[in-house]
Amino acid sequence: MRIRDIIRLSVDSMFHRGLRSWLTILGIVIGVAAVVTILSIGTGTQQSISNQLGGLGANVLSVSAGSGRAGGFGFGGEFRQTQTSTQNLTIKDVQVVKSVPGVQSVDGIVSGREDVTYLTQTISESVQGVDPLAWQDINTAKLSSGRYLTSSDRNVVVVGYAIANTVFKQPMSLNTQISIGGASFKVVGILQQSGGFGGSDNAIIMPVSAARTVISGVILNQFSSIQVKVADVNAVSNVSTAITQALLISRHVTENTKDFSVTSSQSIQQTISGVVGTLNLFLLGIAATSLLVGAIGIANTMFMSVMERTRQIGTLKALGATNFEVMKLFLVESGIIGFVGGLIGVFVGFILCGTISELGVRLLGVGGEGAGGVTLTMITPELVLFAMGFSVVIGMISGLLPARRAARLLPIEALRFE
Repeated sequence: MRIRDIIRLSVDSMFHRGLRSWLTILGIVIGVAAVVTILSIGTGTQQSISNQLGGLGANVLSVSAGSGRAGGFGFGGEFRQTQTSTQNLTIKDVQVVKSVPGVQSVDGIVSGREDVTYLTQTISESVQGVDPLAWQDINTAKLSSGRYLTSSDRNVVVVGYAIANTVFKQPMSLNTQISIGGASFKVVGILQQSGGFGGSDNAIIMPVSAARTVISGVILNQFSSIQVKVADVNAVSNVSTAITQALLISRHVTENTKDFSVTSSQSIQQTISGVVGTLNLFLLGIAATSLLVGAIGIANTMFMSVMERTRQIGTLKALGATNFEVMKLFLVESGIIGFVGGLIGVFVGFILCGTISELGVRLLGVGGEGAGGVTLTMITPELVLFAMGFSVVIGMISGLLPARRAARLLPIEALRFE
């Protein structure tokens, strides 16, 4: 038989069984849609982490007070560490870090939360005091409007996208006056939206001298953290080790009594990516169970098809069809079931991914085109091809045993079957 005849017979058989075929296909649809959705969420999450941590740059290190065991980015985008020591960083530490070879810029940061009043509304928000020139060199945040801070600025601030547009009932504009900790500041710059993870959307950035006057509990010449820009991105690890050794000597501590932490955005990304990868693997296992159920459904349908079409198999063999041709007939049929299920499953996966992204934008405020083009889900051509190929392979493997059973039927016995 020609392959065209085999395909035509397979399609006719599927339409003949009608509802049973579509119920079998439904099992594959559910499994493929689950796999596509979970893998796209994993890919989107990984890309989001890379893009959002890229706001600090791959060559940026963060020095935090306390020998932390876990860390994360605060509301203002600075890295915050779970601390085992309350001793802060000092101006001496900043000078020590500046002296390390390979360091391009150093920014001693004072941060905290203060009441921010705009018009008649007061909200507690993250406030950062920075060295204007060093901050502009280290961070890659882009301006939506206005200008960056300068070394001569005093009572002026640059605000994140969310502060200017969504936090308060009325949007802010340039040269707006806001009150922070009881002091008046003028908004001279508004940053572009960077997304919810590790960005500066909810940050209010001002000169460090002004921050010391409005942030409660700040001690003179002490800093909450230190950001470091390494001149060569390939030397980040070596510079991080050198900074650690220099601070160990300067602060008169050892590795066991260390009261500070040096962290890179790359190490944070690797840690988070590992956690996300493990979670995705777990969820993928659950989705694979759906595919297994679908595969069992295909096998059951094909066994029933062999029984129902025994006389047809006998007729085909009597007319000269070989065992291999009969086997191909049932393998192609099961493969078509897998293909149709995979095609519909990918389409359903697209819908689910779009829904998840939209919910992320509306409910969580993350993802979407406004966040640097990053979405919560990402469907790649490779993912579509994998899902389609996997569903066809699952279908053909599920139909292998029924196909072999059909091929082994003797023509005389098949023709006498009732």
